[in-house]
This record gives sequence, C-alpha cells and structure tokens, in this order.
Amino acid sequence: MSHSTPLQETTERRDEPRMSRKQIALAILALSVGGFAIGVTEFAIMGLQPQAVADLFGEVNETTMAQGGQLVTFYALGVVVGAPVLALLGAKRERKAYAIFLLGLFAIAHVLSFFAATFELMLAARFLSGLPHGAYFATAALMAAQMAGPAKRARAISVVLSGIAIANLTGVPAVTWVGQQFGWRWMFAVVAALAVLTILLVMVYAPRQMPPAGASMRGEMRGLANQRLWVGIILAVVGFSGMFAIYSYISYIATDVSGFGEGMVPMIVLIFGSGMVVGNFLGGWGSDKSVLGTVITAMTLVALFMVLFGTLAHIQWLMVLLLFLIGSSASMLGPSMQTHLIDTAPKAPQLAASFHHSAFNAANALGAMMGGWVIAAGFGLRAPAYAGATAATLGLLITLYAIYLTKRAGEKV
Repeated sequence: MSHSTPLQETTERRDEPRMSRKQIALAILALSVGGFAIGVTEFAIMGLQPQAVADLFGEVNETTMAQGGQLVTFYALGVVVGAPVLALLGAKRERKAYAIFLLGLFAIAHVLSFFAATFELMLAARFLSGLPHGAYFATAALMAAQMAGPAKRARAISVVLSGIAIANLTGVPAVTWVGQQFGWRWMFAVVAALAVLTILLVMVYAPRQMPPAGASMRGEMRGLANQRLWVGIILAVVGFSGMFAIYSYISYIATDVSGFGEGMVPMIVLIFGSGMVVGNFLGGWGSDKSVLGTVITAMTLVALFMVLFGTLAHIQWLMVLLLFLIGSSASMLGPSMQTHLIDTAPKAPQLAASFHHSAFNAANALGAMMGGWVIAAGFGLRAPAYAGATAATLGLLITLYAIYLTKRAGEKV
C-alpha cells in the first residue's frame, strides 16, 4: 500500500498564496545562500587546519594534527545536538521567521569564533556555531519542497543543499586563500557576513509558510517510533563518514603524500567542491526516480574511489581526479538521504528533516576521528582513505536492509 509523504501533504495545502515560477526560484535560491554560508564554515576549516593548529598550539606534528581535527568535530557535535532540539522548537512556528532566527544565531556564533583567544574557547564557539545548522536546513528544505510541489521535491531540496556544494566549489577555495594570506580567523568574519546577507534575502524573497495543520512537538516526538527512520539515520552516519575521514586531513595529504605545495591547497579544495556540485544535482535528479537506488549507486562508488585514492594518492593527477570522483559520489547521498529520512517519518517531517543534518555531522565528527585515529596510530596519511572505504562498504550493507524495510512497508524504493 502506498502512503502520501509529509512533503506531498504540505505541498497540497491551499492556504498559502500561489507563487509564480520566478518567485519560487528566487525564494529557493535565497534559502540556498544560507546553505552556502554553512558550507563555507563546515569545510573551509579543513583547508585552514595547518594555520589554525600552528596558531593555537604553536607547532604542527602528528599529535597537534589529531587535536586540530577537533575543530571539525566540535562543530559537527553542535549540529548533532542542535538539529533535533531546535527542529522540535520550530515544529509549530511559521517557517520563514524561524529560518531568520536560526540564521541570526549562526551569525552571532561566528562573531564569537572570530574573537576566541584559546583552543578551548574556539572549540566552544565551533560547537555553538553548529547548533542552528541542521534546524536551518530542515526548515529550508521543507519550505522549498512545499513551494516546488511533490513531483519536484527532491530537486528543490537539492537546490537548497547545493549551497554546500557550491561553497566547496567557490567559497571554500576563496576563503582558504584569504585565510592563508591574511589569517585563518577571517573565515569566521566572511561566514558571519554571508549569514546576514541570507537574512536579508530571505526577508525579501521567501514567503511566509505555516507548518501543516496539527503540527506539534508531541506529534513530532511520536513520529520517532519508526524503525525505518533509525535505520536511515545510521545509514547516513556510516555512509557519509568515509568522505570526512580523508577530507578532514586533505591539506596534509595533498602536501605530504601527493607532493603539492601549500599554495595548491585552495585549487585542490576547489576541485573537490566541483565534484560536490555535480554529485548534488545528480543525486537530486536520481532521487526523484529512485531514492534508495541512488544511495546504492553512490555508496558503491564511494567505496571504490576511496580504495583507489589510498593506493594512488602519490600520483598527483590521479589524486586530483579521484578526489573529484569521491566528492561527486559522496554528494549524491545528500538529496537522497534527506528525502529518504523525511519519507520514513510522515508524522515528524521537521524532526526527520533535521536528522539528516545531525547524521551528516555525526559522520563529519566520526570521519574526522577515524582519520585522526589511524594517523595517530602511525598508519600514515593514506590510511584514512582505507578507513573511509570500509565505512562506505558497511553503508552499502545497511542500504540493502533499508531497501528490504521499504519494500516490506509497501513504499517506493
């Protein structure tokens, strides 16, 4: 038996004003600028990690490299904690106003990051910066899906998520260069300014949008009693972690394994980002045809490319090509996993949407820790790629189980 999804239910509401295609496009693009800001802060710190470690610790070695990974981990932990809590608080709120509120918190946290004087204060500021991340994306994804309609919901979500991918293509390399030239902390000032810009764009272009009738924190909590949702969350955590196992240490891999100069790191980050842009839109296109079929394809490719990366990273042109392919295949998971998680919990759309970002950033934290562990254990800078391939293989097995549960529920795979 087929059931309507929460996105279909919201898109069928008739109490919102009708919008032209141009108005819808501008509103969704305005929301995606927030994703761009989030993408910059989430990924630029990885390329600037050597500068941050040298500034905060006074030296760079295997021990401080692993500690520097905590700048990634603590932001991710903030997302893991903040996404479900703030999504619950926003379950009954008008979505446009709530998105603006979350962007305001995000901007303030980045001002605090800019001025954080010690490693401990920086970790606290990174944690605070991560708190609004998932709830913003959950709110923005639901807004975009409702405006676009059920036939184009995954593609609308992919446009919102494309902010992250485009940030990796343009914003992250640019901010990495700025950080190398003028100081790594300027990344936080740039992100704060982008958050303020997004607030202005959302105020102008996005429509007011009420949540579905009957939405409540209690209803969202009841919607969590769902095996498919929790399997999907585990799948997202495991599946995404492989990418972060190598990307968290990409500047070290590029210079120490591949032999690139430090000045090439922004270009290498740009190439990874271009792969993410391609993968994000491929994932949105594929997910409107088969959500979990797209996940299977992406997970298989990630595992394959990770093994090849670990083996061939010393050959510069192959390292760059494989990094592009890892970015594109891993990013196909974004729209597909976001759509899958929402579909698994029709009574908890806001919370389910936020769990995608909790899972993604739990994977971010897990991947950074995995990479740090194998490096600190003395296995070298190629080892994170093999750890990532192992995680992707496990994710593939979990996907097969998710397909079984979906078919058993009578839903489209």
